[in-house]
Amino acid sequence: MSLINTEIKPFKATAFQNGEFIEVTEADLKGKWSVVVFYPADFTFVCPTELEDLANHYEAFKKIDTEIYSVSTDTHFSHKAWHDTSEAIGKIQFPMIGDPNGVVTNNFGVMREGQGLADRGTFVIDPQGVIQLVEVTCEGVGRDAGELLRKVKAAQYVAAHPGEVCPAKWQEGEKTLKPSLDLVGKI
Repeated sequence: MSLINTEIKPFKATAFQNGEFIEVTEADLKGKWSVVVFYPADFTFVCPTELEDLANHYEAFKKIDTEIYSVSTDTHFSHKAWHDTSEAIGKIQFPMIGDPNGVVTNNFGVMREGQGLADRGTFVIDPQGVIQLVEVTCEGVGRDAGELLRKVKAAQYVAAHPGEVCPAKWQEGEKTLKPSLDLVGKI
């Protein structure tokens, strides 16, 4: 079942952020746009490349009032150790949620059955706590933070402009579409 247009489920977890352990709940994901990025495990191969890419784009996400949360089934202690020992992960300023009990991962439907690891899932959540975008890829395929930023901007535009949609490869400031009978068969 798709999670698109469903409200996020309650959770409470501990995250590592900026040298501290913090509590994160579903309430923290409301009131602004949020991106929740699940990855299989700390100290792996593709995961640090993705998280570093997100860290490199973090200021651009903050400029559009969007917070990033990374999540794996590792503990917040593991996140701290990885942050302290990896140059790539050391760049991260967004919350790194530890989910060893799997509540958050299961809430978003990306737990690998019988493995205790998250699939590589991405969720964009609007300020009301409603999931607007879901993307899940196989373990060997990394995500692109620049493309994710484009998708968040498109979701924000559509939310702010009812009756308009963003076509493929839409970039901020470009022309959108207004679906109507007049457009049928003309695109």
